[in-house]
Amino acid sequence: MTALRRYHAAVWDEPLVMELGRPGSRGVEVPPVEPELEAEIGDADALVAPSMRREEPPELPELSEPEVLRHYLHLSQETLGMMGVSLFGTCTMKYNPRVSEAVTKQFVSELHPHQSEETLQGILEIASRLEQALCELSGMDRFVFQPGGGADAAYLHACITRAYHGARGELAQRTEVITSIQAHPCNAATAAAAGFDVVTLPLEENGYPSLAALEAAVSERTASLVINNPDDMGIYNPDIARWVDLVHEAGGLCFYDHANFNGVMGKIRAAELGFDACMFMLHKTYGCNELLAPYLPGPIVSFDGDRYRLTEAEPPSVGRVREFLGNVPELVKAYAWVRAMGGEGIDRASDLSVLANNYMEKKLLELRGVSKSHPHLAQHRLEMTRYSLERLTQDTGVTAVDVQNRMVDFGVDAFWLSHEPWLVPEPFTPEAGEMWSKDDIDYWIAVLAQVVEEAYTEPETVKRAPHRQVVHQLDPTGLDDPDRWATTWRAYRRKKAAAESEPRTPA
Repeated sequence: MTALRRYHAAVWDEPLVMELGRPGSRGVEVPPVEPELEAEIGDADALVAPSMRREEPPELPELSEPEVLRHYLHLSQETLGMMGVSLFGTCTMKYNPRVSEAVTKQFVSELHPHQSEETLQGILEIASRLEQALCELSGMDRFVFQPGGGADAAYLHACITRAYHGARGELAQRTEVITSIQAHPCNAATAAAAGFDVVTLPLEENGYPSLAALEAAVSERTASLVINNPDDMGIYNPDIARWVDLVHEAGGLCFYDHANFNGVMGKIRAAELGFDACMFMLHKTYGCNELLAPYLPGPIVSFDGDRYRLTEAEPPSVGRVREFLGNVPELVKAYAWVRAMGGEGIDRASDLSVLANNYMEKKLLELRGVSKSHPHLAQHRLEMTRYSLERLTQDTGVTAVDVQNRMVDFGVDAFWLSHEPWLVPEPFTPEAGEMWSKDDIDYWIAVLAQVVEEAYTEPETVKRAPHRQVVHQLDPTGLDDPDRWATTWRAYRRKKAAAESEPRTPA
């Protein structure tokens, strides 16, 4: 058996940084300007336009340098981050080596997006080479990195779908986007936000919608199919190529939500299945074929054989969806990962991801009260599987959220539950990917086994968890009260003062 280590999170009762310090404290004393320099440039205050000068000093905390370092050290000690064994589901969370973090900081912190492109050749080359790598992995013709998240990429596809059908004079006719109940909710939500009606296909006995259901949904009104495969239950739809053909025959587009790419990378390419566009979970990307490339947002990176260039979007492009190239620090880290792995490494990583997932499945299903979605399906799942604690909840009253709260008492990150709506009662969806060792996975499972045992023997311990974390259970009563929550220091001061002035009811 795997022995559980003793763990207790650091608890510092740390105030907000705005509440620390005292007037007059300084991290550094800035010396006065030398007389010779002042004589040459004049009064520095005069260089700032009167309309831009503050009437009052900013309300910033005044601290010494050790006080600042101590504050942020305390905060870092209260955070597990990726060091707590984080089997985070749905979009694969890659560990970024420290060298990649350091290189990214060195590169990006010294750049400004409005520099001349002649001085941005390094970062433009990285973006171009990463685009080439993603085109190779997907079979697509172009990629952009402007979407800020998975929902952004899905919305970009909805906008491109609208532009594409509008250019063909069919937008009034093409009003429907088809997806499945198990697709990520942003797929349906962004289609609706873009003005489309959403047709949602239910899962059937094999764990995915049937071909007959798709045939019934496809019509001359179909604008696009938006689907992920495999889904978050680890089940791959083997009819996916025929799905794409049916939608294309009806005149619609097909978008592959590649959130669960980890288990199939190096094995399948979206374009070879017939998809027109796809995204990868690099936070974030959008790729498409030549048919849709004219509608991509700019700026587009190109290479003329000598220099890298930035080309602004022109009609029929949907226009910019974000400033500059997108999340540039993530591009550097993703490029470093792709180059370090290489084609063989990426192919092997998908094998390890599937192997780890099925190893976890065997171990997890040995635990009392744990089951998996579609338990009648005997075939192996791909890179993740959705499990259920429904039986444990029925037996003990302990919910999946209670189990989450207790797991962090052992120094690991709690599991991710599921997208809403829950198709599986009391769900949890771990995803090992290729980065976690067998020892890490065994330890995570041992923690869950301990919590399951506690649920059956001392359920109140689990229900009252966490006990060894920075914060115990939060009082949720004020989370939806706009008179109490605050997202700025000014609002916090105002609302805290108002709350403290209210008369208290005797206990």
